[in-house]
Amino acid sequence: MLDSQISISLEEFFLFRNYVHQEYGIALKDEEITQIGSRLTRLMLESKSTNFKDFYLKAKNDATNKLKDGIIDTITSVETDWFRDTNPWLFFRDKILPNFIDDLRNKRRENVVIWSAGASTGQEPYSIAMLVDETVKKEPKINSKQFFILATDISPSSLYIANSGRYSEISMKNEMLKAYKSKYFEKTDKIYEIKNEIKKMIYFMKFNLLNNMDDLPTFDVIFCRNVATHFSLDMKIKLYEKLAEKLDSKGMLFIGKDESLNSYSNDFERFEYQESSFYRLRKIDV
Repeated sequence: MLDSQISISLEEFFLFRNYVHQEYGIALKDEEITQIGSRLTRLMLESKSTNFKDFYLKAKNDATNKLKDGIIDTITSVETDWFRDTNPWLFFRDKILPNFIDDLRNKRRENVVIWSAGASTGQEPYSIAMLVDETVKKEPKINSKQFFILATDISPSSLYIANSGRYSEISMKNEMLKAYKSKYFEKTDKIYEIKNEIKKMIYFMKFNLLNNMDDLPTFDVIFCRNVATHFSLDMKIKLYEKLAEKLDSKGMLFIGKDESLNSYSNDFERFEYQESSFYRLRKIDV
C-alpha cells in the first residue's frame, strides 16, 4: 500500500518540472504539483528512494534509463482514438491517398513516406495503415510496400501496446472503425488484435521529438496531432522548425483540430478542404 503521507514539496516539483522540460519539452503547470506527486509516488517507492529529491537524483544519473522511462511513462497522459476527429481521415482517404496512387501508377514517385509523430498506443498509425491497405488493394499494380509508415513515441509502455496491436473492447467504440473491425482485427474473448498484414506496414520506434532528426527520411505526410499541446513555447517553435525541414516540398502536415501554428512557425501555410485543415510549406518568392 502506498504511504498516503508522502507528498512532493514545491522544491522537488520544480526539479522534476525543469527535468521534463529540458529532456522532453513538456511544460508542467504549477497546479499540477499534487497530480504529478501522486503519479510519481509509486516509482519513488519502487526505487527505494527516501524522498522525491533522492528519486530525482537517482533518475538523473540512471545509466539504464529505466527510471527515466518510468517518469515519462507516468507523466505523459495517453489520449488517443481510432480515426480521431474523423474529418482529416476522410480527407486522407478520399483525396490524399488517390493522388498518391495516381503518382505511383504513373511513375511520378516510387514510394510514399508517412510519419505518425506521437503515435501513443498505436491507433493513429494503424488507422493510416488500414486506409492505405484498403486503397492499395483496389490497385493490382500498386504494392503496400511502396508505403512506409513510421510511428514514433517517447513512452516505452505506449509503444509496447502499439507493437502488440491488442486492444480492449471498450477502446474499439468508434463509428468510423466499424467498417474495419471485421476486416482487420481478430477477436479473442474481449480483445481485438490487429492482423499481421497491417502490423507489418508500420515501423514503431522510440523517439524524442526534441532530438536531432537528421537520420529521419523526408516525409510526404506528417501527422503530429495533439502532440505539442503540453510543450512550452520555445519547444513548440523548435519542433515545427524541425518538422519543416523533414517535410517534402509538396508534403502535408496535420496537427490537432484545436491546435494552430500561429505564434510558433512561419514556415507553413494553412489550407482547408471541406471540414478539414492541413499545412504545407510556405513558398518563398525568389
